[in-house]
Amino acid sequence: MISEKVIHGVSPITDHDVYLFKEGNHFGLHEKMGSKVMTVSGVEGTHFSVWAPNAERVSVTGDFNGWHRESHFLKVRDDGSGIFEGFIPGLGRGSIYKYHIFSRHRGYRVDKADPFAVHAETPPKSASIVWGLEYEWGDEEWMLHRKVRNSLEGPYSIYEVHLGSWRRIPGDEGRFLSYREMADVLPDYVRDLGFTHVEFLPVMEHPFYGSWGYQTVGYFAPTSRYGTPQDFMLLIDRLHQSGIGIILDWVPSHFSSDEHGLVYFDGTNLFEHADPRKGFHPEWKSHIFNHGRYEVRSFLISSAMYWLDRYHVDGLRVDAVASMLYLDYAREEGDWIPNEYGGKENLDAIYFLRRLNEAVYQRHPDVQTIAEESTAWPMVSRPVYLGGLGFGMKWNMGWMHDSLDYFSHDPVYRKFHQGQLTFSIWYAFYENFVLPLSHDEVVYGKGSLIRKMPGDDWQKFANLRLLFGYMFGHPGKKLLFMGGEFGQWDEWYHEKSLDWHLLEFPMHQGLHNWVRNLNRLYRDEPPLHELDFSNEGFEWIDFHDADSSVISFVRKGRRTGNIFVIVANFTPVLRENYTIGVPRGGYWREVLNSDAEIYGGSGQGNLGGREAAPVPSHGRRYSLSLVLPPLGILFLKSDGV
Repeated sequence: MISEKVIHGVSPITDHDVYLFKEGNHFGLHEKMGSKVMTVSGVEGTHFSVWAPNAERVSVTGDFNGWHRESHFLKVRDDGSGIFEGFIPGLGRGSIYKYHIFSRHRGYRVDKADPFAVHAETPPKSASIVWGLEYEWGDEEWMLHRKVRNSLEGPYSIYEVHLGSWRRIPGDEGRFLSYREMADVLPDYVRDLGFTHVEFLPVMEHPFYGSWGYQTVGYFAPTSRYGTPQDFMLLIDRLHQSGIGIILDWVPSHFSSDEHGLVYFDGTNLFEHADPRKGFHPEWKSHIFNHGRYEVRSFLISSAMYWLDRYHVDGLRVDAVASMLYLDYAREEGDWIPNEYGGKENLDAIYFLRRLNEAVYQRHPDVQTIAEESTAWPMVSRPVYLGGLGFGMKWNMGWMHDSLDYFSHDPVYRKFHQGQLTFSIWYAFYENFVLPLSHDEVVYGKGSLIRKMPGDDWQKFANLRLLFGYMFGHPGKKLLFMGGEFGQWDEWYHEKSLDWHLLEFPMHQGLHNWVRNLNRLYRDEPPLHELDFSNEGFEWIDFHDADSSVISFVRKGRRTGNIFVIVANFTPVLRENYTIGVPRGGYWREVLNSDAEIYGGSGQGNLGGREAAPVPSHGRRYSLSLVLPPLGILFLKSDGV
């Protein structure tokens, strides 16, 4: 019997909403579903709605009714949607609740968090919280001009951050900073270092802190570990006011197996595939979304839109795209089900990704979606109408692995691996690539970036400055995980703060200065970012000098003005009178030199620049005779004429 404490007949959900939801094209479910505080006939209360088509009954249980499971029943709509809903008078913001599901199947009963909750209890507690999203934004200037700030032709230098371990409060049992505390320090730090964007590892609510957010349970709720939704909005607002864009990691591939989450939601495999060969991830022990189910598509794309709509986010980095594209991902022969054509491509997931990107760019043409995709799947960052997946950019995992492997070799052996360093240029313009030095490379025994470098301490720092310089000179947008910018010695650990005390030491401070100046040069000079995705912006000078382990190349912008020549010496040998051909005569200023003493280098260089001589070299009419510092990289600029 339906409790008289629940009023029906009042709903924000229209028949048109249901129609779009059932056909997989409702991308604003966050405006309709979940718990909504509202006033009905002069009475304030909360309207609840939940999708549970295989439930016999659904009730709302919480602190307001002593967690009684049979006092506040919702009513199923009569339109076949499987949505249960109802209005509870007197229930308002801050109320804690779950849905109790009485399934039709095998007498299954379970308490579930609200899939559309915008706020949740702090783990290990797991209930949802009735909450509003009112906030007075102060980022009007950013939002007005962010189409330029997020343009593919603009500078994208991303600082990747895990909120709970970026900085912790000493003497307070290592307590991590709240969203509001981060808002007081992170924007100034990022702005000072010159990064253009911050990318947060998933902030969506997750039960297990050690998953770093990648085992999501609340697709519409920022984790309450650091504060309320408004607190997170404040952090984004402050970053925007400091001229810094926001990218969120987002995980539409798989979800947490915790009982209170999406798994087996109404006593059936509602959100996930029923067959474990498609619905369970063998590596991550999580459940895989059924992207072929229309309502699941609506749910996930609504989640994406929610962060863009309500939180003013500038981009979504979509995690684990490769695991979505391939039915045999991380599976042995016989442990996966081919598609209808006998292939390993996941046709439903491909459709979902294309639909996601179409919807995002239609509503928010001034943001970007970024794929973490680790295979050679074609046209990931090409438009859907051309046959692509429709992402704005893609992580270049090949560049990351090849570069780190090359740098791991003692310089005496690098001449045998020159092709590993230069190979990335052969495919650099097939996708819109981001060059990542990400969190995945500094965990699980892989060591920190500085520890990957060979040699003594001086050589380790010189190598790391060289790696960063090579990344900023190479075509593609940039991403650096926190701690790398000052040479964190320890591997990243999510339960521990970065070692900020290292900035008291000259070599770490020098590396920090180097990253700051690389960012500023990259941001301020169009030749270094404007044509990141076009071969018109890049020319080799020489990639054949493997015996010296030296490469040199040109970076250009759309206009014929400023040109950059970048020369890198990957050995600790000082090379004097090293000749390279250059595109024009005149004076070439040495605008950055990783061996400068202010960065912790030995101070070898070219006294501010060199005059190009009319001596042919490398097929060019002019050439420069340079001093190449040990384990150093030079950025030389010819001003426009």
